[in-house]
Amino acid sequence: MTSVTTAAPPPFWRRIDPAKLVPQLIAPVAALLLAAAISSIALLISDKDPVQAFTDMYNFGITPDSQVEILNKASEYYIAAVAVAIGFKMGLFNIGVEGQSKVAAFMAGSLASASFMKWMPGSLRIVMIIIVAMLVGAAWASIAALLKTQRGVSEVISTLMLNSIGALVVTWLLNDHWGVQEPGAQIKTTGILPEDSWFPGLPIISGTDQKVLGFLIISIVLGVGYWFTINRTRFGFDLRATGYNPFAASASGVNAKRMIITAMLISGAIAGLVNLPRMLGESHTYTEGFGGIGFTGIAVALLGRNHPVGMALGAVLWGFLARSQLILDLDGIPKEIVLIMQGVAVLSVVIAYELAARIGRRAQQRRVGAATAAAPVGSAPLATSSEESK
Repeated sequence: MTSVTTAAPPPFWRRIDPAKLVPQLIAPVAALLLAAAISSIALLISDKDPVQAFTDMYNFGITPDSQVEILNKASEYYIAAVAVAIGFKMGLFNIGVEGQSKVAAFMAGSLASASFMKWMPGSLRIVMIIIVAMLVGAAWASIAALLKTQRGVSEVISTLMLNSIGALVVTWLLNDHWGVQEPGAQIKTTGILPEDSWFPGLPIISGTDQKVLGFLIISIVLGVGYWFTINRTRFGFDLRATGYNPFAASASGVNAKRMIITAMLISGAIAGLVNLPRMLGESHTYTEGFGGIGFTGIAVALLGRNHPVGMALGAVLWGFLARSQLILDLDGIPKEIVLIMQGVAVLSVVIAYELAARIGRRAQQRRVGAATAAAPVGSAPLATSSEESK
């Protein structure tokens, strides 16, 4: 009886394909340079010096106070991006993160500040707020999931409409039923959370008394969990397989409808956390000022290509641009320049990555063709080439 020995897999650096990797690395840099160039043209049209504007943005953005605010914004943007990325991996476009986050934060804040909850210890109240927000976000997202799986309604349309419905429901409940108006306040909010349930800040930036919102830790844990789930679990494999080709996934035994519902529930649950960094660490109540982060999450997810590290870099970049637009106002430069930079950056990155993917595929096809032509008759060069491309 002969034993069959299998060769050990090559080290990871031998499996890296430079023809595919280099264009993927160049793409985001080229896209950002293009965004800066187009923004410079807009500044020149406005009779402003682009070099001075970018210098002021950089100098203002690296101050300690700005670093704190950039990290605070980045934690919110990152959570929203992960919520969107879950849907993207499944081939779903969850535009409803905005509505899911509003409804979830409002319900969690209303319950946590209710008079009958005074007995609850602060640490337990924080856990309850997180759990309730995730459950409410998942429940709101389940409406779109059921409409898609049971009636074939596009999730783009349903989640977009649910954003408006959720915002109106929250406004109605806040102003007419559950909201309170603190002495001296001009607007109604949910009740102020007890001080023992405020999420502690992180004094990680020197040179300022301000602290980074402690929810940044939750954002990091969420990113690690997202990476592990997508890349190291059976559920993540089924999710990606269904997103690539739902018919092939169904043929291999994956329940496509169940995967749609599960992905939307997870996406909604994560969306429920979007407004919690500010609510637990800064305002300590829900106000109608919360919002806008869900749509930013779509841009950050696209910018980061749904990769946990890429989205983190995109969230920091978006936080920097959002913070630095304050100095543009002081310089008499329209802050819409930042919006132009953001829009052009997303569009450029999407186009650049598509071009990079095409360049990588063509290089791989040429390499396979060359290996096939050079191989002797009777050999199996295609199998070798496919193994090298993995």
